[in-house]
Amino acid sequence: MQKETPKGDDRTPVLTVKNVSYYYGSKQALDDVSFEVFPGRVTALLGPNGAGKTTLFSLITRLFDAPTGRIEIVGRSAAELGSRALKPLGVVFQQPTLDLDLTVKQNLRYFAALRGLARKDADERMMRALNALDMAERVHERVRDLNGGHRRRVEIARGILHSPKLLLLDEPTIGLDVPTRSAIVRHIHELARTDNIGVLWATHLFDEVEPDDDLLVLNKGRIVARGTAKDVVAETGAGNLGGAFRLLIGGDTEEDITA
Repeated sequence: MQKETPKGDDRTPVLTVKNVSYYYGSKQALDDVSFEVFPGRVTALLGPNGAGKTTLFSLITRLFDAPTGRIEIVGRSAAELGSRALKPLGVVFQQPTLDLDLTVKQNLRYFAALRGLARKDADERMMRALNALDMAERVHERVRDLNGGHRRRVEIARGILHSPKLLLLDEPTIGLDVPTRSAIVRHIHELARTDNIGVLWATHLFDEVEPDDDLLVLNKGRIVARGTAKDVVAETGAGNLGGAFRLLIGGDTEEDITA
């Protein structure tokens, strides 16, 4: 099933992945993958274990170099321009990367300095992000003293501190309780709409995908379905996204789904 994601009349993608393939030795991890992510939209990336999601994120962030195809962030190729092309990119990795012995404020100030933000500007951005995530009152607490949900909110605040055009989220709610996950899902969708950020969200949890989100289903290195989530479900004839996913990848149970 290869339905194109609906596009606005004059929207420019914040991420373009075109004809990208990748091999680990003789094993192919990605096979001619092409898609776009648009500003103001959340694009959910679903795929079973080994589908190529982690490889794809590694190529976009240039942890790996793509030997074939082209990847552009806001029209710029990182392969050609290096770190300059990555400036509009924000990332929240699956594995925590905060310094546990620093406070929330110290962590965010350190990141802001790496991004070249002036102290006053950085502090204003920090408090805006933390307020939006209901974390402002914890700005002076050590990260080590925060629970998992609060740490994850700090990582999201860090990811948007420099006002990125594109935000990559790699399983950002893993290990969190349902109320915390729901709050983060709501915030990210609101952030995409209000700040016109394009979001690529890798997840294995169907309830994190809204019906109007753009959806990519990746299986065995290939995109096997694309479109809004509700359209993908309708085209498969399934009753819900979980059922549609299992039909698309040929799986029988939810154990097929993993990060």
